[in-house]
Amino acid sequence: MPPDVFIDIHRHGKGEGRVIVNFDTSEWAGQEPRTGYYSLGIHPWFIERQDCRASLRTLESALADKNLLALGECGLDRLTGAPFSEQESIFIAQLELAEQCGKPVVIHCVRAFSELLRIKSKRKSSVPWIVHGFNNKPSIAACLVDRGCYLSFGKALLHPSSNAAKVLPAVSRDRFFLETDDSGLAIDSIYRTAAAILQIDLPELQQHLENNFNRVFLHD
Repeated sequence: MPPDVFIDIHRHGKGEGRVIVNFDTSEWAGQEPRTGYYSLGIHPWFIERQDCRASLRTLESALADKNLLALGECGLDRLTGAPFSEQESIFIAQLELAEQCGKPVVIHCVRAFSELLRIKSKRKSSVPWIVHGFNNKPSIAACLVDRGCYLSFGKALLHPSSNAAKVLPAVSRDRFFLETDDSGLAIDSIYRTAAAILQIDLPELQQHLENNFNRVFLHD
């Protein structure tokens, strides 16, 4: 099966097929211009290693690039060292840039879903929010999807007892994506596991995710 029928919406490092490679602004120098799809953002883990005002300008300058399909990953993380108020301010600044260019946002969220949902409700964003690497409670998944978010699932699906494996069947086919993140796995292994969990044929899953990708990232 050709590799381009598998879409990986969030990967660190090169990948085959249709893949969105993620970069943090702290590592962006020397990466431009790019020929493949990518996302770019200020990750909450890396706030303290960069001048975020300058990084926001770097991000803004990249918005016109047709290969920049999403902003992020960005978001909120209670387990990292950056002050939470600073994380929130930088996250909101990136949301505003996403609104300006009409591109989706890939979100990293750890132990901050109540705050994320508060921001989502307050801003009433018009661009898609994709919570990547989702592996949390079904109740949180339901709240996110009810508020218009998409969920992206990765390596956690390979563990049958994970929250991700339990949540996936409850998510509408038009509200999720698959990814490899920094796992080093091949995206087709995630697809095959997801198809087995959903008890559907692989081509059917591929078609759903192709439709989602075209609608959210390519605006088809």
